[in-house]
Amino acid sequence: LLVFYVVMINSGYTGYPFPTAPPVDPFAKIRVDDCGKTKGCFRYGKPGCNAETCDYFLSYRRIGADVEFELSADTDGWVAVGFSSDKKMGGDDVMACVHDDNGRVRIQHFYNVGQWAKEIQRNPARDEEGVFENNRVTCRFKRPVYVPREETIVDLHLSWYYLFAWGPAIQGSITRHDIDSPPVSERVVSIYKYEDIFMPSAAYQTFSSPFCLLLIVALTFYLLMGTP
Repeated sequence: LLVFYVVMINSGYTGYPFPTAPPVDPFAKIRVDDCGKTKGCFRYGKPGCNAETCDYFLSYRRIGADVEFELSADTDGWVAVGFSSDKKMGGDDVMACVHDDNGRVRIQHFYNVGQWAKEIQRNPARDEEGVFENNRVTCRFKRPVYVPREETIVDLHLSWYYLFAWGPAIQGSITRHDIDSPPVSERVVSIYKYEDIFMPSAAYQTFSSPFCLLLIVALTFYLLMGTP
């Protein structure tokens, strides 16, 4: 048998090939044309931005007993969404996608204790995937709609304020968010209602308020009419 094996090797026969790891599917780009139709979306940044150009982007949609979330932000560290009973940080269930030093994007579960995010070992996320490209952290994951009553994990069938945040990471650990006052949903969010909501970033808020628009109209009228 040993002679037969050696002959077969020398003749180029190698027998059954060793199993190889399945190819890794590329991260499917986030579709924004579904926003407000088959999923809800929040966009923060420049008017008309999408999942690849917004400062921050989030989408959600129900899939059976789960909710699928997609997050993306202009950062090389982390991007997160928090579920809160109010518009303030503290006592919040947080899901974060963290870019580590090995180039991977991991989905982690946190609970806000005051202004500090504590990682929780019980992580409700599944079907996780993420990518770091073009200086953006982007991820996709599912978590159950209903969960056993627990302080650190909320039931998503209830409505919550959504807290949006992103920032740098050091050796795979999140640090303070990029802006002092991260955006928050204007009202509580229901996973049963799909909307496409745009929130202008600070650079585009100057001329978006009714008062500023009225002031612009008044100044324009004054300049066209001239001074007496």
